[in-house]
Amino acid sequence: MNVLFLMTARGGSKGVPRKNLRKLSGLSLIGFKAGAALRSRYCQRIVMSTDSEEIQAEARRFGVEIPFTRPAELASDTASSADVIWHAMDFFDETEGKGRFDAIMLLEPSTPFGRTEDYDRAIELMMRTGANAVVGMRKVETSSVFVGPLDAEGHIPTIVRKMREFRSSPGRQEVPTEYTMNGALYLFRWDYFRAHKNIYHDENTYGLVMPQHVSLEIDEMHDLAYAEFLVERGYIDKRDYMLDIPLSKENPRELEYR
Repeated sequence: MNVLFLMTARGGSKGVPRKNLRKLSGLSLIGFKAGAALRSRYCQRIVMSTDSEEIQAEARRFGVEIPFTRPAELASDTASSADVIWHAMDFFDETEGKGRFDAIMLLEPSTPFGRTEDYDRAIELMMRTGANAVVGMRKVETSSVFVGPLDAEGHIPTIVRKMREFRSSPGRQEVPTEYTMNGALYLFRWDYFRAHKNIYHDENTYGLVMPQHVSLEIDEMHDLAYAEFLVERGYIDKRDYMLDIPLSKENPRELEYR
């Protein structure tokens, strides 16, 4: 299977300014994502879609290709991921010919700790099952039985109803384990996305469960602080994301990542 690894990162970020360029123990979020992807046995091409020259420069240090610059209209707060993917697909169909790739592995640096083994397992799952899509998943802490909206006056009728129905069920067991997408990886077939412009079009979609600590998604400053904690305390081993590059001659105290 010929898979295009597509990293996407825009320059603007409100919750964490310059988020994708932030470093954890000296390695940027882009570096974490690219390093793990480049170790995958299935990674033959990895490219970056971004509007930012600074992000482009950082991605190049890790061997990520920059075949195009994302248009400004696809780098706004309102631009959809689907349009960003579609733009990249148009580029490759036009420059390298249709049928060049079988699937896309979409990778976002804001979930930096996805592992090489996760990318390999996702692709192998797609090949084994014929899935149209495989997405990274994490276990949720709170069951949907106990989740719902508040009405205008602060009542929680939906939650109460779900709890009542669950407890009165004759075949009731323990609260079932539930999962949600973790943002670490989105793998989908090229022709499938071309046909529907949607990762979640049909039920031939599989979830790949990943550990909680590698499922961290960085949206706010406290998420970044927790990511730093995970790396500094060794819950995330930075060596798993690094490429074998010698020490920089300009600054022997810092590793030079390509």
